[in-house]
Amino acid sequence: MYPDDLKYTREHEWMRVDGNRATVGITHYAQDALGDIVYVDVPPVGTAVTGGEPFGEVESTKSVSDLFSPVTGTIVERNEELDKSPEIINSDPYGQGWLVVIEMTDASQADELMDVDAYRELVAES
Repeated sequence: MYPDDLKYTREHEWMRVDGNRATVGITHYAQDALGDIVYVDVPPVGTAVTGGEPFGEVESTKSVSDLFSPVTGTIVERNEELDKSPEIINSDPYGQGWLVVIEMTDASQADELMDVDAYRELVAES
C-alpha cells in the first residue's frame, strides 16, 4: 500500500527521488480519504515551488484539499493526463496518478521527509 522506495510528508504527499528530480503525488491514504477525485489543479512547467507550501489543489466529490510541495524547486513536468482523467489518482496513486516532477534546489531536503515506516506510523495514528 505504501512503497518502500518513496519519501512521505505529513500532508500525505509522496516523492520519488531520481538525482535532483522528484516525482510527486498523493498517497493511497490521501486518495482514499478524499474519495472520487474529479479535478486536479497543478501549476504549469516553470513554476517555482517551496517545500511545505501549497502548490495546487485536488478536488473530490467530498472536498477540496491543498497540495503541498515536499521540496523547494521548479516544476519541470506536470501530468497532463490528469486534466482529462483526474480519477487516475484513485486507481493508481503511485504510478500513472503522479502530479508533477520538481527539479530540486537542494536534494538534501529529501532526507528531511519521512520514510515508509514513519509514514505508516502517522497513518496508524490518524
